[in-house]
Amino acid sequence: MPKRGYHHGNLRPALVDAALILIEQRGPMGFTLSEAAKTAGVTPAAVYRHFAGREDLIAEAARQGYAIFADLLEYAYSDGKPSALAAFSSTGRAYLAFARKYPGHYIAMFESGISIQRTPELNTVATRALGVLEKAAVELSQHIPADKRPPPQMFSAHIWAMSHGVVELFARGSPGTRSPFPPEDLLETGIGIYLRGLGLIPQDG
Repeated sequence: MPKRGYHHGNLRPALVDAALILIEQRGPMGFTLSEAAKTAGVTPAAVYRHFAGREDLIAEAARQGYAIFADLLEYAYSDGKPSALAAFSSTGRAYLAFARKYPGHYIAMFESGISIQRTPELNTVATRALGVLEKAAVELSQHIPADKRPPPQMFSAHIWAMSHGVVELFARGSPGTRSPFPPEDLLETGIGIYLRGLGLIPQDG
């Protein structure tokens, strides 16, 4: 691959793209900054004009991922849903769709060990993504009597954990975790059971 050089003006996004490829292939700690430079077609020295180390590069990939993730969640929640319940369920499906479509970003965000507090920019966009689920939980929980209503942060954390668990166990090809049911069905029924327990969906029968 010919060296494109620092002057091409797109080195930073090119390095993030290279890192995403390597993250998917080897995991977040399975490559060096020099290998990312080689994949991007530039010299290792050029990388340090933008990133102090591999963790900074992964953090930028995570920041980019959270921005995409937040946009998807916001769209899923607000795109003409007939009810707060339908909008809330849609955000869970968006989580699953994101993990499938953007595996490199997903790994950088959730499996790299990079804290969302690492940079102000990363923290801001991660907080925005979390805020979509919390907003959905606030609106949906208004249908629960006040004395039985969980805090919105707990409500959204439960759905986040359920979505994340389905993704990790059944949607990303983890060895030895085959399921007889599609991940979408697992997530939808799991959310349904949870919401039914809160009285937001009528009991069967």
